[in-house]
Amino acid sequence: MVSWRRRPGPGLARLWGLCCLVLGCWRGALGCPESCRCSSWRIWCAEPAPGIASFPVPQWSTEDDNVTEIYIANQRKLESINDNEVGFYVGLRNLTVVDSGLRFVSHQAFEKNVNLQYINLSRNKLSSLSKKPFSHLGLSDLILGDNPFKCSCEIMWIKKFQETKFYTETQDLYCIDDNNKRTALLDMKIPNCDLPSANLSNYNITVVEGKSVTLYCDTTGGPPPNVSWVLTNLVSNHESDTSKNPASLTIKNVSSMDSGLWISCVAENIVGEDQASAELTVLFAPNITFIESPTPDHHWCIPFTVKGNPKPTLQWFYEGAILNESEYICTKIHVINQSEYHGCLQLDNPTHLNNGAYTLLAKNEYGEDEKRVDAHFMSVPGDGSGPIVDPDVYEYETTPNDLGDTTNNSNQITSTDVSNKENEDSITVYVVVGIAALVCTGLVIMLVILKFGRHSKFGMKGPSSVISNDDDSASPLHHISNGSNTPSSSEGGPDTVIIGMTKIPVIENPQYFGITNNQLKTDTCGN
Repeated sequence: MVSWRRRPGPGLARLWGLCCLVLGCWRGALGCPESCRCSSWRIWCAEPAPGIASFPVPQWSTEDDNVTEIYIANQRKLESINDNEVGFYVGLRNLTVVDSGLRFVSHQAFEKNVNLQYINLSRNKLSSLSKKPFSHLGLSDLILGDNPFKCSCEIMWIKKFQETKFYTETQDLYCIDDNNKRTALLDMKIPNCDLPSANLSNYNITVVEGKSVTLYCDTTGGPPPNVSWVLTNLVSNHESDTSKNPASLTIKNVSSMDSGLWISCVAENIVGEDQASAELTVLFAPNITFIESPTPDHHWCIPFTVKGNPKPTLQWFYEGAILNESEYICTKIHVINQSEYHGCLQLDNPTHLNNGAYTLLAKNEYGEDEKRVDAHFMSVPGDGSGPIVDPDVYEYETTPNDLGDTTNNSNQITSTDVSNKENEDSITVYVVVGIAALVCTGLVIMLVILKFGRHSKFGMKGPSSVISNDDDSASPLHHISNGSNTPSSSEGGPDTVIIGMTKIPVIENPQYFGITNNQLKTDTCGN
């Protein structure tokens, strides 16, 4: 059985590839009309027969961002581009519909195709075309030549668009007037047909929190434009009236959450649109929205968040007394977001003397707010209640305080007093360590002297190495053993001198010294 068994890998791979090919072709066939050729990135419909009567829409329901180009030509039955037909191709960048029967483009035709950059609708049957389908697109090219446009205010936007582009001479843009005469679009003149304009009564709205404010928008244009207000993320209650000119917007009980918000008035007619915007500034009392127990960074930090406009002044209190800030304890602001300030009270190497209650007071001309937090930096030395945290193992970068001077120089508890105590403790530690080092050095020197000081100057051990200084000692090699039990006392006889552990025989010459042998002192080890 082993002889006919085959590996399943290559066979399964071929089968899987064939299935993918069949499924891919089946999917492409479902979404690709007979007169078109489709690939993963392009749809090309140029065959006039049998032709297509509607924009090619894929059969699958999901949006496709792979198709970036659609080219349609010679499709006389194609008369419109309706809502959501092109919206399936969200990745579409280039759209061409030329030499066809196109007469109408829906206002929402390209609502989802925000990536469109190039549109060519030339040589079709367009007699009118609204700006709506293209107003939200950042088009680099819009080609509309050789269409039988009717001279009207509705295509005035095309003239305005043409005047802003550099390729105006390459397009044959014209319109047919009421006398059925052909007129260049650049020469078209339509009475009461102008771009709208919008103007606000105030472009910098400042209001105190809880109050109300009304904004007016005056518009002009022909035909008279429609007016709308853009109030993205507005929290406060509001009401508007666009039936009159100027249009009005009233914001009631203004919330501080709307400070920094932009409010826009939009005027739009068939020629185009205009927009005017104003910034809403809300003045309100400070509010400490966040404060937390200290955390160790490169420095210790008591984090906080304060909101207020105008910007509040900050003052810290320690155990109820004003905390004077210094280079060791100071307020740092890290992030400013509109009227919101994120920062911390930074403490440089605090000790148990800095433990206690810290209170933050934020104040401006509209009110004040305060919050308290208990801080525990270090246990009292010797109580064993907890570990001592070394904050130097952390790193944190801070920025200068943007809220102004928060230092109060009154005669209160200061961080300098705590720093002086720390310096005194450090000096005491240094003195004790120095004295201990000197004592250890002295002990080492004494041990060296005691160990090596036992040896004589001549390297001879014991009293037997001492040469007698008696007056009757005439021989320089005279040796006195003092009765010690050394090798010289048991070996070598009386005529042997011991230097260290070496025996040296000595033959005395009485004539050399000029004295008799019996005048020499006897060796006590010779008996």
